Amino acid sequence: MASRRAVVSLVQAAVPSSRAALPARAIRVASQLPLRQYHNRAQQHPQALRQPSTSCARYCATRTALAAKTRAYSTESEAKDTPFRVWDFEGIKKLTAKPNPAVTIIDVREPGELLETGRIPNAINIPITTSPDSFHISADEFEDRFGFPRPARDAEVIFYCRAGVRSRNAAGLAREAGWTNIGDYSGSWLDWEGKGGKVQK
Repeated sequence: MASRRAVVSLVQAAVPSSRAALPARAIRVASQLPLRQYHNRAQQHPQALRQPSTSCARYCATRTALAAKTRAYSTESEAKDTPFRVWDFEGIKKLTAKPNPAVTIIDVREPGELLETGRIPNAINIPITTSPDSFHISADEFEDRFGFPRPARDAEVIFYCRAGVRSRNAAGLAREAGWTNIGDYSGSWLDWEGKGGKVQK
């Protein structure tokens, strides 16, 4: 038994593994085969490698067309949805210093918010969240609800809120109700307070 094991060991030692038997040059040539196949394909069919597949080209064309339509739609929507005069801090400041009877500044925040912060001088309060129909009701109903006359349809109305979101919505509602001379103080209360505007309690 011992002699048989010795014979097997001598045979295994005499036969090297296939990995060790391969010379370094053979390994290097084998590793370059995929690269050579690629170059051969490039020489035979150069256009196939430079041009994208039909499905890829169709996908890219579709994405480009959709992007163009989206940009056009967005531009048209912005043009239609922004017919308001945009007011800044300096403009509102001048208006409060020299009030104009033909211009009404409207604070569309809720009454509780005004109690906490105050309002821009001479502004009236029409809370847009709880009274979104304010500009669609009759003038008499408006005065009964708020205690002051509704701004005339030919008067300029300027809306503001806390950060500019509700004021823009209110401007859109007023436009739908027939008002055409509409302004939006986009900076709203945060801008007014932050720049030291006067506050009416």
